[in-house]
Amino acid sequence: MAESGKRRFGLDSKESWWEDPLHDARDGGPGGWRWPFMAVAFLLPFLIPVTRRWFAEPVVTPGLVLTAVLVYTYCACYAVFPYFFRRELPVKLAFGITMNVLGLATLTAARGSAFLLLYGTAVLVFLVPAAWSVIIDLATLAVGAVVLLAQARFLADYGDLITVGSITLAMFFMANLVRAVRRLERANEEIATLAVANERERLARDLHDLLGHSLTTITVKAGLARRVLESAGDIPRAVEEIREVENLTRSALSDVRATVSANREVSLSVELVGARAALRAAEIEADLPHAVDNVRPEFQNAFGYVLREAVTNVLRHSGAKRVRVRLGDTWLEIEDDGTATDVVAGNGLRGLSERLAAVGGTVRTSVRPRGGLLVRAEIPLPEPSPATPAVRAEPAGGLA
Repeated sequence: MAESGKRRFGLDSKESWWEDPLHDARDGGPGGWRWPFMAVAFLLPFLIPVTRRWFAEPVVTPGLVLTAVLVYTYCACYAVFPYFFRRELPVKLAFGITMNVLGLATLTAARGSAFLLLYGTAVLVFLVPAAWSVIIDLATLAVGAVVLLAQARFLADYGDLITVGSITLAMFFMANLVRAVRRLERANEEIATLAVANERERLARDLHDLLGHSLTTITVKAGLARRVLESAGDIPRAVEEIREVENLTRSALSDVRATVSANREVSLSVELVGARAALRAAEIEADLPHAVDNVRPEFQNAFGYVLREAVTNVLRHSGAKRVRVRLGDTWLEIEDDGTATDVVAGNGLRGLSERLAAVGGTVRTSVRPRGGLLVRAEIPLPEPSPATPAVRAEPAGGLA
């Protein structure tokens, strides 16, 4: 991962040069089960002339046997190298180095074409990190050149050595293109997983905010209707409260459907009306603003969630007798005179923090000196344009 936080997929970072390309490979490497048959086809141009020359020898000598062992072991390594993709890096490095050493030994013993080194150098570019493949392959080609010089055939065969280097370089870039594609696939899988997780968090947060407030208000109003019937027998007022409970239930059901379909928008003005009704039903004195015109329109949605959650917490936990709400162009404060002596961050406050953080804002909750909580949400203004005049908004408020 780059310092800038961008994910890199090519060879433009130090980490990508040393990254194990297939440390979590789920298949058997290139070709899968078909690879041994493909390997035999690739090896035939090398095996046929060497084998024919051995059969042409009249006497089997130890040198001939050693050469045969080296050649067929080298070819066997080429046929089985995909099965090393799942191994740890030290095992793959040991296998790759061993195969290239066998290739150099075969070149020395069989005095064949330098082209046979290609099998070992090609394996390295697919099997090990890019940096290791460059180091080992360059060393192999250098030692191969020394072998050709020692056997006095460098001028005749150096073209094959150049061909091996050119093809290995092409395969090096092809292997790293494959790795980049696989990294992109993994990144897309991570993005899909994160998208699902974010959608679940959004749905859980919205349902918590919605149902927590609605059910709390319904409970308060139902309790008020019960107390009215038990104490005064005021049936018309009890019927009115029950009618409001019915309307709240329908509204909550509609909001749940809209939340699931991600179409629900919260209105600060509507939340003020709901807060006033809920606090009145709970017999809590409410000092609420009469309008939200002084709040920037782009912030009203976020502040609506803050007001909803804060009022819900007052109804549930505070034991308050009075609640005061103040609004500014970029801030909102909810203050109660309840019995709280410390701040306990539950799901509601965490959800609010996430919402405000998404628009660059913050939520701070503190305990008042005489008890109760003060919740302040604030969203900083964007950088002002030189051509835009500053407008100062006064706080709004009033006794509801």
